[in-house]
Amino acid sequence: MTENNKSAGSEVFSTFWQFTKGIKKYYLAAILTTFAGILFSFLTPQVIRLTVDSVIGEEAPRLPSLFLDIWNGLGGRDGLRANLMLCAGAILVFTVAEGLFTLGSRLLMSKCTETYIKRVRDRVFRHVQHLPFSWHTQNRTGDIIQRCTSDMDVIRNFVANQLLEVIRIVMLAVTALYLMSTMNMGLTIVAFLFLPLTAGYSGIFFSMLSKRFRKADEAESDLMVAVQENLTGVRVVRAFGSERRELKKFDKFSDRFYDLWVNMGYIMGVYWGVGDLVSGVQVLTIMILGAFMAYEGTITLGEFLVFVSYNRTLSFPLKRLGRILSDMSKMRVSAERLSEILHAEEEKDPPEALRPDIKGDISFENVSFSYGENKVLKNVSFDIKAGSTFGILGNTGSGKSTLSYLIDRLYDLEEGQGRITVDGIDIKDIERDHLRKNIGLVLQEPFLFSKTIKENIAIARPESSLEEVRRAAATADVDGSISDFTQGYDTIVGERGVTLSGGQKQRVAIARTLMCGCPVILFDDSLSAVDLTTDARIRAALKKETAGATVILISHRINTLMDCDMIMTLENGEVAEIGTHEELLKRGGVYSRTYELQSAAGRGEGTE
Repeated sequence: MTENNKSAGSEVFSTFWQFTKGIKKYYLAAILTTFAGILFSFLTPQVIRLTVDSVIGEEAPRLPSLFLDIWNGLGGRDGLRANLMLCAGAILVFTVAEGLFTLGSRLLMSKCTETYIKRVRDRVFRHVQHLPFSWHTQNRTGDIIQRCTSDMDVIRNFVANQLLEVIRIVMLAVTALYLMSTMNMGLTIVAFLFLPLTAGYSGIFFSMLSKRFRKADEAESDLMVAVQENLTGVRVVRAFGSERRELKKFDKFSDRFYDLWVNMGYIMGVYWGVGDLVSGVQVLTIMILGAFMAYEGTITLGEFLVFVSYNRTLSFPLKRLGRILSDMSKMRVSAERLSEILHAEEEKDPPEALRPDIKGDISFENVSFSYGENKVLKNVSFDIKAGSTFGILGNTGSGKSTLSYLIDRLYDLEEGQGRITVDGIDIKDIERDHLRKNIGLVLQEPFLFSKTIKENIAIARPESSLEEVRRAAATADVDGSISDFTQGYDTIVGERGVTLSGGQKQRVAIARTLMCGCPVILFDDSLSAVDLTTDARIRAALKKETAGATVILISHRINTLMDCDMIMTLENGEVAEIGTHEELLKRGGVYSRTYELQSAAGRGEGTE
């Protein structure tokens, strides 16, 4: 293993170790009860040995002084011969005790595991909530879901079963070897010689499995992404008749996943087969040598029976080791993938972050921004006065939406790429949560939750009354549409809002933002799915409802922007012109040309 791999493994271990705080006592108790169960499991063969050699046979009992006192108290050989049921009763008691301690161990381990996994699951989800918007755009939803479900289950299964099993196997092996050595050192050495062989080939297979498990996990992630995208875009798939293409794409990922797991199964089959072979050879070797030694009188018949029993107990870890190592490989890969999420840097505010009373004065000062190598904004500067309505016009790709993302700090400006201020304060110095609560953002493609319409509109203020919700809906010109539904505001919105039309979704999103009562409201082309008449009604209602608030309208429609106090046009990421509707028309620039084109198109539509 390279130094980088060691360092990465140590980092992953320390990441997941922090979740054990307060539950290590349960785990320690589980280990102790497991050890007690093992001791009772080893006592049963000793009772059989004593019965065969010293009760039925004539061998003198070889017992510690404490047990020898118990032997004498029960009447010695003669007393036990007359009451063989006592020997059977001892076996029953030890077996029941073993079962009770095993039950206790499992209960304690269940408490430990579920507490641990709940902490990991909660931490991962909370962490994802605070990761930058850019992280979410760079990582596929299906992959994130797969890590938070399948990978989480792998870790849970390992902690719940294999982790304690590893300790149990070590305890079994050490205890068995010790007790075997007290009976016959030669046979014990023979049994022990198989352990290094098992450890050697297990290490080789462990390395092979780890690499393949990561590929299989990534293949499962690709498969889940394909399913998630297909289900999310089911209407598009149906509309364009793309079912066959989607099936081919799914089959491609499914076949790769299948091939990787078949190959994995082949490797694990060879590994488990070799493990069973080594274990079988060990048992056979001890059986032959032990039988020969019993025949020669080197060991007693009872000792031979106990030795064979203990050796089978020793061979059990050898068989289980292969399966545990394969699960350990899975767990390691899953832990690394979850650790990548946990180590992704969260959005952080400076310790002295401000929570000012926001009025709505917004200023861009020589702002430039790039998505990787693609430069979207170039030295953009403009001012928006508090309480005014500011319009932004531009072609697709001109950077309009990027401006809204920057104002809401979904993306942060890099050093030397300009400055954005709200009421004279750099937005980097304002607490993100506070800033976003004061800036209402309505996107062109709004997301609605699978809840009732009322719950979607009142999501920021769940305690709102139906009257308040209806007032916001009326301003967004969607109250009438909602009232026409059979269940009205209690209508369940389908997943991603499929129950509603595009225009209805946009208007519900507008109503949801109005419920926040933010001093700054930003509409990112959020009236694009409604007709011009509805657009005009909504803007008229908004002007009355948002009086005093700073309103930023981003749109490709002149009709939506013409009543704004000030309008800015963007072209290729640069400010082309700023002015009122009348001023921009006189300049004969981008705004004027767009107005003429849209007016001509409107007249053409009207003459049809």
